Amino acid sequence: MGRNFFIRPTLNVARDLLGKYLVHETNKYRLVGKIVEVEAYLGERDPASHSYRGKTKRNEVMFRSGGYLYVYFTYGMHFCCNVVTGREGIGRAVLLRAVEPIEGKQWIRARRAKSPTEVDLCNGPAKLCQAFGIDRRDNGTDLCGKIIWIGATASDGKKFAIGSSTRIGISNGRKHRWRFFIQGNPFVSRGKPAK
Repeated sequence: MGRNFFIRPTLNVARDLLGKYLVHETNKYRLVGKIVEVEAYLGERDPASHSYRGKTKRNEVMFRSGGYLYVYFTYGMHFCCNVVTGREGIGRAVLLRAVEPIEGKQWIRARRAKSPTEVDLCNGPAKLCQAFGIDRRDNGTDLCGKIIWIGATASDGKKFAIGSSTRIGISNGRKHRWRFFIQGNPFVSRGKPAK
């Protein structure tokens, strides 16, 4: 996807990421997953966002123009990745919550060896990062580049229903229905939305 895709309003980008493909390419492997679940975080409008209180060393990538990967470490053990959206300086992003593995499954399974089924390989933000080998070193990666990127295929006109709910695992900003997912897709995470 070109830069213009990412610099649009965050909620539009979030919905439009569904059905697109997350790709991680190295000289050893190519991993591809169809994005099936995301959550939007709207900066200064959103107390659940890492950028709510302004720019810091940790969240600096969120304040770049759309199309960069913001990776953060959480609970002292997991990485999660976000697609930065909007124009430079506003601090908005979309968390990638789940993908359906498409290509490179042998590499994904090797990283997620304890997963009981294929459905459990990438059905959560930390699982996704582990499966795709995304960590702190990838923070700030240009998603319009050639290492980690998001793309579409000629068959992407296929229609699917988009569901929405409150976001998962947050204590602030619970009222917003900014979690979007492909309805009926078995690879969507099983986390419980905020009440």
